[in-house]
Amino acid sequence: MNMIISNYEKILKQIDSSKKKSSFNYSEPTLIAVSKTFPEKDIQALIDHGHMVFGENKVQEAELKWTEIKKKNSEKELKLHMIGPLQSNKVNKALEIFDIIQTLDREKIALKIKNYIDNDPSISPKFFVQINVGEEIQKSGVNLEHAKEFVEWCIKDLKLEIIGLMCIPPASLEPSVFFSKTRILCDELNLEHASMGMTSDFEKAIQHGSTFVRVGSGIFGKRT
Repeated sequence: MNMIISNYEKILKQIDSSKKKSSFNYSEPTLIAVSKTFPEKDIQALIDHGHMVFGENKVQEAELKWTEIKKKNSEKELKLHMIGPLQSNKVNKALEIFDIIQTLDREKIALKIKNYIDNDPSISPKFFVQINVGEEIQKSGVNLEHAKEFVEWCIKDLKLEIIGLMCIPPASLEPSVFFSKTRILCDELNLEHASMGMTSDFEKAIQHGSTFVRVGSGIFGKRT
């Protein structure tokens, strides 16, 4: 069996096992295969195996790879998530490429998105608001103290379809407390989804109510 497919099947089993251990009753966790830096042939192998949900970090890389991938697989319901920081000058292009943007994190970006959607009603993207759950200076995301106000503004005033929150806990700390904070905030805001957990910690994230996990190297192998 192809190494990527073998890894993928192993991750699915771990997701299922983690869900069974969870005391929460949220929707089944969706696996986002993070394909940043990996070539089209590796992505296609996973698509051919039946996986349809992927994540990319950079708009330019996604455009180069996914324009062709989507053409080749036009009959399939592929979903591409933007999971890296979104620059204001890349908003329009991101909305053309991605189905879901997980890194909405400031007013300037939200207003540019609103303007683009108003001018092109044919698109219907969905969004996660990224939370700086560890309040780290070097990381993107809305601070916890401003998160409710920002999310409600995006939903009520801008009419954006916010479906959940996304977080990246501090790398040097136990992530469980940060997953818990993010899930609690989702519930307070009546948001169904929490995008939490990567290759190293997705099992803990699921046990704390994650409904989307972002796994790259655990499926595709180490990045060069």
